[in-house]
Amino acid sequence: MTGEELLGELLKRKNEKNIEGMKRFAIGGASSYLIGISVYDLRKIAKEYKKDHDLALELWKLKFEGIPVHEARMLCAFIADPRKLTPELMDEWITEFESWDLCDQMCSNLFDKTPYAYEKAMEWSYREREFEKRCGFVMMACLSVHDKKASDEVFDPFLERAYKEAADERNFVKKAVNWAVRQIGKRNIELNKRAIEISERILTVDSRSAKWIARDALRELQSDKVQERLRSK
Repeated sequence: MTGEELLGELLKRKNEKNIEGMKRFAIGGASSYLIGISVYDLRKIAKEYKKDHDLALELWKLKFEGIPVHEARMLCAFIADPRKLTPELMDEWITEFESWDLCDQMCSNLFDKTPYAYEKAMEWSYREREFEKRCGFVMMACLSVHDKKASDEVFDPFLERAYKEAADERNFVKKAVNWAVRQIGKRNIELNKRAIEISERILTVDSRSAKWIARDALRELQSDKVQERLRSK
């Protein structure tokens, strides 16, 4: 099936009620065309085209009424082949992200499986644009969960970047910073200590965003549930 044909099939599923719900959760973006297909249904569709990298490349470029189609781009996260992605293409794609869900699905299903994941996590955390910077910290969170063989030391630079960017008041950045700290701190008991230490440092930063990040992270990382789970590992 060509990208045009698949897009035609997606458009047949347009659901205005779902679109309104997606907009309430800031899904889509100012210049993205929404169809109203859930991530659950997109995953089912993607099973038919797994690792069809050429189809993913085609879908990304397609537009409907001159506008990029949100769900078509979301499908790319599930069908693109991480072994065929280049750093340049990853950089190109993130500059066009307009929605937190596209950022998160791309990072957790595709980007973090590439050989460039750690490099891009750090690099993108220095970006200025909200969703590009978010990608950096979402990648950190995803790598802490998915890369079971990584050493503790590779996460220290991530925690330092979280401290440096904790004062960013933009909603989708601060939530990603918080997510990264919490996920790293739930990896094992040693990283839990380091994440708690960095959260306590963040708490001293004169910023509402930083204080929210720190308090929320400390609440979870120091909870009995997390501590008992880590001690039992």
